[in-house]
Amino acid sequence: MERFTLTSSKPFNQIIAAFKAAVGQPDIVEFWRSTHRTQSLAELESTIEKAVGRTGLMLFAEFDHGAIVRKGTGRDTPRIVRFVIGNPLIMRRMVEHVPDAGSYAPVTILIDERPDGVHLSYDRMASFLAAYKNADALKVAGELDCKNRDPACLNCLTHMNTITTKDGTLNVCQGLG
Repeated sequence: MERFTLTSSKPFNQIIAAFKAAVGQPDIVEFWRSTHRTQSLAELESTIEKAVGRTGLMLFAEFDHGAIVRKGTGRDTPRIVRFVIGNPLIMRRMVEHVPDAGSYAPVTILIDERPDGVHLSYDRMASFLAAYKNADALKVAGELDCKNRDPACLNCLTHMNTITTKDGTLNVCQGLG
């Protein structure tokens, strides 16, 4: 498993807000009902496309881990939020090649505040699927990984501007004004 982490000096709440603004946030119960009512692949695709955000991804669940960790401490830190995000159409394409891919999608993005900044972390889908040695599934997983981990994508996604990756490289987004 390969973990990808970006670190930002931007405020935690700003990163969370920008992240949530970039992914679709459907009423998840109604979303699942509407997908089950579809009669064709075209209807399913249309339903899903209406639910995703500008990144082509949607929010399935959000967990405020920090609230649990802070309980009883009297502190307002740590702040840690886990997002389960993805796109059922991307999952479908992976599962067509490797059924076990359904165990890994949708994916988790963890945003947490540490002394050195706000960390946005993700486990690469391609690293989960590498053991299956299926080139078609890995190609789809790579596309998902780009949406989730590519510094330019995540940087623009969260308006981080300047970010430092785990390996220490510096990336600056030129895409947003």
